[in-house]
Amino acid sequence: MTGLEQWYAFRGLAFKEVRRVFRIWMQTILPSTVTITLYFLIFGCVVGSHIGLVEGYPYMIYITPGLIMMPILTNAYSNVVSSFYLARFNRSIEEILVSPMPNWIMILGFCSGGAVRGLTNGVIVTIVGAMMAGVHVVHPLWVLLLIVLSSLLFSLLGLLNGIFARKFDDLSLVPTFILTPLIYLGGVFYSVQSLPPFWRDVSLINPIHYIISAFRYAMLGVGGTKIFEVSLLVVIFITIAAWTFSHYLLSRGVRIKT
Repeated sequence: MTGLEQWYAFRGLAFKEVRRVFRIWMQTILPSTVTITLYFLIFGCVVGSHIGLVEGYPYMIYITPGLIMMPILTNAYSNVVSSFYLARFNRSIEEILVSPMPNWIMILGFCSGGAVRGLTNGVIVTIVGAMMAGVHVVHPLWVLLLIVLSSLLFSLLGLLNGIFARKFDDLSLVPTFILTPLIYLGGVFYSVQSLPPFWRDVSLINPIHYIISAFRYAMLGVGGTKIFEVSLLVVIFITIAAWTFSHYLLSRGVRIKT
């Protein structure tokens, strides 16, 4: 395929995925907005009023970066895993496989829908946070980079789940038993530094801990430059690994070609 043909292929697949996000907005956008608003009300207003300052910030402001990142991660993941599995289930993926479209364009096409859904939810939650807590950004470029990286990473993880899933029930196993616990144990509602030494060390194997730490530094300047640099490198490494593994599976036709 020529460069122009590759662009047309990507644009067509990406348009289909993005249009799906906004066509069923009551399932893809509205639930996260309602859920995170409740988090702000309950944890920020009610619980936060009894906690005071955390690392120099009011509790509601401290948890705002984590509350913004939560819907970005979960929605990017959910969109791709459901979309890719449905393409396998109704066998429309075969139309893509018989085309000369390279695998990397297929990955970008599916991930674009997850990224747009995650970004849209992130923007809405940021507006809610600005109204309820007041959002200020210390490093806007780092914030943008982390949003893009995190959306891409969890879109890739959703793609991997969509590849390996054998039935519809498998789509909810990872979010329920892996993704949700990792998010809640990743430092969204508390400072990892406040944990006992053992649990603080356990948190170091949680990839979402690094995403939240880096994003909190980018927004509030919390944590220091060294912690941010380590967290950013970890996120980049995991993203590259997820991309490489996804490309390998598609090249081998795992669970796709029969």
